[in-house]
Amino acid sequence: MAEAADFQGTSPSPARRWLRRTGAVLAGTPLLTGLLQLPAASPAEAAVPAAPRAASDDGSVAVSVDSLTPGAPAEGDTVTVSGTVTNKGKKTVTDASVGLRVGSLLDTRSSIDTVAKNSDDIGSPVGAEIDDKYTEKFSKLTPGVSQPYTISVPADELDLGQDGVYDLSVTLTGETSDQPWEQTLGVRHTFLPWQPDEADTKTKTTFMWPLISTVHMTAETGSDEEQTPVFHDDELAEEISPGGRLDRMVALGKDLDVTWVIDPDLLASVEAMTTRYEIPGDNADDKNAVGGHQAVAKRWLTEVQKAVADKEVVALPFGDPDLASLAHHGTSVTGSLRHLKEATDVAAGTVESILHVTASTDFAWPVEGAVDPSIIKVSTSAGADKVITRGDTFEGGRDLTYTPTAPRPIGGGTTAVVADARLSTVFDGDMTRASASTQAVQRFLAQSLTLALQTDRPRSVVIAPQRTPSAAQAQTMAEAIGALQDSTWSQLQDLTAAAKSKPDPDAGTEVPPASAYPKSLRKRELPRSAFEQIARTQDKLDRFQVILSNPSRVVTPFGRALNRGMAASWRGRPAEAAIYRSGVETYLDTLSSQVRLIEKSETKLSGRSATIPVTVQNNLVQGVEHLVLRLTSTNPTRLEIDGDAYEEQPIAVSGGHSQSVKFTTNANANGRATVVAQLYTQDGRPYGQPVTFDVKVTEITATVMLVIGGGVLLLVLAGFRMYTQRKRAAARQAEKREQENAADAADAADADAGDAKNPEASERRPTQESAPDTREDAPEQPSDPVPDTAPESADPSGTGERVDR
Repeated sequence: MAEAADFQGTSPSPARRWLRRTGAVLAGTPLLTGLLQLPAASPAEAAVPAAPRAASDDGSVAVSVDSLTPGAPAEGDTVTVSGTVTNKGKKTVTDASVGLRVGSLLDTRSSIDTVAKNSDDIGSPVGAEIDDKYTEKFSKLTPGVSQPYTISVPADELDLGQDGVYDLSVTLTGETSDQPWEQTLGVRHTFLPWQPDEADTKTKTTFMWPLISTVHMTAETGSDEEQTPVFHDDELAEEISPGGRLDRMVALGKDLDVTWVIDPDLLASVEAMTTRYEIPGDNADDKNAVGGHQAVAKRWLTEVQKAVADKEVVALPFGDPDLASLAHHGTSVTGSLRHLKEATDVAAGTVESILHVTASTDFAWPVEGAVDPSIIKVSTSAGADKVITRGDTFEGGRDLTYTPTAPRPIGGGTTAVVADARLSTVFDGDMTRASASTQAVQRFLAQSLTLALQTDRPRSVVIAPQRTPSAAQAQTMAEAIGALQDSTWSQLQDLTAAAKSKPDPDAGTEVPPASAYPKSLRKRELPRSAFEQIARTQDKLDRFQVILSNPSRVVTPFGRALNRGMAASWRGRPAEAAIYRSGVETYLDTLSSQVRLIEKSETKLSGRSATIPVTVQNNLVQGVEHLVLRLTSTNPTRLEIDGDAYEEQPIAVSGGHSQSVKFTTNANANGRATVVAQLYTQDGRPYGQPVTFDVKVTEITATVMLVIGGGVLLLVLAGFRMYTQRKRAAARQAEKREQENAADAADAADADAGDAKNPEASERRPTQESAPDTREDAPEQPSDPVPDTAPESADPSGTGERVDR
């Protein structure tokens, strides 16, 4: 190959451009066909009947190539091309015929780009039509109507010559009422790689298979023991469900020899869905709704585990941080690189715990492989020593007639792994249309073969496609890789092996300057304000976690949320990114405010010494400790706290409880003094908002004290007097009882003496045992004496009669 360095945007040599233009003129001028003769590039370009002249209404019929199998035929294969033809014009096309034409050999990568760019240009050169028996005819094509076609041709009938890529075109010829002659009304160019025999030196090809998504999890978790995660949407469930984007990526990749490049955040998010998770509710009453895709999440993780078994896995830093944005806007913000280091440290462990494989963390992958010195510096700051770049933003080397091998030593023990730009970007765009997908596969194979034929030097080629391919793009990529696995010129290998392969000494190793960084990418970077907000949130988290009895419940979810805040997937979505970062900070503020001081009203002190209670409330589910409560008097000359201007006491409050702390105060003068209560962490940093209240001091005078003392003395004297009086009365009563008892005793003694002198009288006095029954119903006894007096009369007394009372 005598072509100059063949990179994207490089034109063919002047001699070849002259030949190509001359060929185009001759193809469009049938009358000169017999007069001029050009050297044939292959047997397929031998002298043949001229192609029909192009219609004046160029491209009135659209031709699509929806399928071409096999993509890289070998000897003995049958090439089958199918698609549709659609009349886009206003006239009916009659006597239409669809045929295949094999054009010139495309021996440069730039010539393939040119054909792909003008694949439907009816004025571009086409080769001779293959035998008429390999055509499909239509009597007429009605305007706006599509007709399918299928043409199968044995590879031997294509009359292909030397190894390489051929321009294969499908043309439609026909007539219209206003132009009643045979003419080319539509064309579609594609590519036919041809190398039937095994190459002596195969190109070693590495295809990166990215398993990356956007951010789905928030920093919020439930207050339960399991810390139920909260997702800001349920879109991840759609991606991993059967037929979803990520489901297709796994299903297609498991049968391919690729290197899996995985964002650990995706795995962690799906694992969080395997149990109970919540998503925001539709209304205020339904704050969070329970997600119901646990079975889907478990199935997807199981499929990923099977797919990556015995395959190389590269783990990106957690959350796939935007390295370019960090380099250009984040390094000037204190602490930004700390997050990159944390994201890298947790990456391998996350992948291993979920997929049970050991992942490499040696690779950094800036967006679209665009680098400058600052991006290289940031990429390697967390431990990566290999940076995946791309050839369209990294110098290939001077005076090279081939694409150099991927690894480039760039100094400091760092290797730039330069991915091929053409092969990496061929799958961009809408691949939902079969024609676009087929064209991408054929272009991929064409570029790969042309690259392999550039030199017989052993080389390693790396392909780094878009970060988040759609399901259709993934399907197209899988078809291309499958065809490449079966090819005769390429051999697939791991990314680590490619990075360790011997560098080309002639390849460029100079990192592009900052001025060369693409402006289109710079416009979509995360702003400095994003990293400032992340740093502010981290500072709040540092102050919050030191007071917690179980800080891991907060540090882990918030730390990962901060990693997600600088994800590369936020590019092009500045509003959504700002909402997410603000949500993380706001939720942290909400949690921090759950530990606070209770507001106090004015307090009155009626003495020189008193205690003031201050209450600390903890509404968190876990206890807080390592806090200090300080009570400060703004006027210590009037009011002292524990003999000084302030006093501090340690605080520890269980989850869901409050605690009151009492401070001793001393008043030196009457009046109002302002007191400030403030919580502090043990390192002396204020925590939460202070509580300020007034203390009104009223001093007690000596006169008031004398009055109070006199009153107390009177009460004591009165009580003593009452006590003595009661004691004297009790003594008198006791003395009287003693006198009465003595008199009774004397009477009894006299009675006993009389009885002794007069026994008959003694017998007449009744005793206790023989005392007469005085009851009214008692029977009369014979021995009862006759009453000495008559019974009292109940009649009124007469005049002058004395009444006994």
